[in-house]
Amino acid sequence: MDYAPSPVIKKIEWAPLDEVIRLARGTGKDGSDIWVNTWADDGHLYTAYGDGRGFDPIIDIKLSMGFARVEGSPPDIKGVNIRSASGETVGHGPRGGKPSGMLMVDGILYILVRNMANSILAWSTDHSRTWTWANWKFTQSFGCPTFLNYGPNYAGARDNYVYIYSPDQETAYDAADGMILARVPKQSIADREAYEFFVRLAEDGRPVWTKDFAEHGPVFTLPGRCYRSTVSYNQGLGRYLWCQTRMLPGEDARFKGGLAIYDAPEPWGPWTEVWSVEEWDMPPGETNSFPTKWMSADGKTCYLVSSSWDNFCVRQAKFILTGEE
Repeated sequence: MDYAPSPVIKKIEWAPLDEVIRLARGTGKDGSDIWVNTWADDGHLYTAYGDGRGFDPIIDIKLSMGFARVEGSPPDIKGVNIRSASGETVGHGPRGGKPSGMLMVDGILYILVRNMANSILAWSTDHSRTWTWANWKFTQSFGCPTFLNYGPNYAGARDNYVYIYSPDQETAYDAADGMILARVPKQSIADREAYEFFVRLAEDGRPVWTKDFAEHGPVFTLPGRCYRSTVSYNQGLGRYLWCQTRMLPGEDARFKGGLAIYDAPEPWGPWTEVWSVEEWDMPPGETNSFPTKWMSADGKTCYLVSSSWDNFCVRQAKFILTGEE
């Protein structure tokens, strides 16, 4: 990997395990995972979960994909389930569509859904109650795509584009050697022909883009380790944070595994490893993220949302910056 020394984040201090917030526990096998999320125009986080029954009081059916709203800020948060006949999917594990990325732009919620050979886009204009599905799919790579999140309703975005990352793999269940990056004008997210793909960084450090997916290149490489991930922008630090689950062979990351955090000055890098562990003191969850709503003004305190233990888990992270010690 081509890394640049990080000029900002030196290390992460995590809150103790007894301070981890655990919601949506369900009963027995009713816990829910994934929990991709975005900061919406009404001030709440909207989220989508997989293989579960959502927040308490749990719903009467186990969904492959369901929706919810998270109100408040840690430690005072509450999850509210949202039912959607046009958006919910059923089917356990790889047999059902599952959320892999969520974003609100100009009052419209967008969701990327994996396990759909390879993945598909849908959108909602009424905060997850009804969904419209795109008439096209990603058919090459993009097996587990995720959106880059900025502030509420996409406030604070660096430009007019929406960015999408994925392992360079056609399934969400196999790790890849690299991550890929697409971009699309924010007013054209539903138009497949409007998408461009990252090729490489030019000698001057600027990204090279192409309309032809066959010409794409990796935006990040780590052979055999590129798996499910999320990316969000920390406005206080002026850095992009990339959370990547690290699988342990034969283990389920909801119950055991590692985690890596990378940062960069731009959506295309260069990416620097800030913190990583092969086996964490809590499960990393198969998906984890830093919601932009729960970042302090100076960017130094954030909260990691993960599907650890098959729950909606929240753990505080404090960034120690270069030169502070």
